[in-house]
Amino acid sequence: MKKDIHPEYHKITVVMTDGTSYETRSTYGEEGATLNLDIDPKSHPAWTGGPQQLTDRGRVSKFNKKFGAFGLK
Repeated sequence: MKKDIHPEYHKITVVMTDGTSYETRSTYGEEGATLNLDIDPKSHPAWTGGPQQLTDRGRVSKFNKKFGAFGLK
């Protein structure tokens, strides 16, 4: 492996959305930096089972309008 091409790996503090924090090692920022999360497993619907919103931006309806007559019989 080549020398001096890898980023520095050091300790940082991660702060969750509810204010709790933990220390981990990362290449983010400098030694002792704080990473404040906007989304984490405690607040994101994918992990909490909360309501999910699927948005049809017109693509599915446009496809069905264009090719709907070719449906399987």
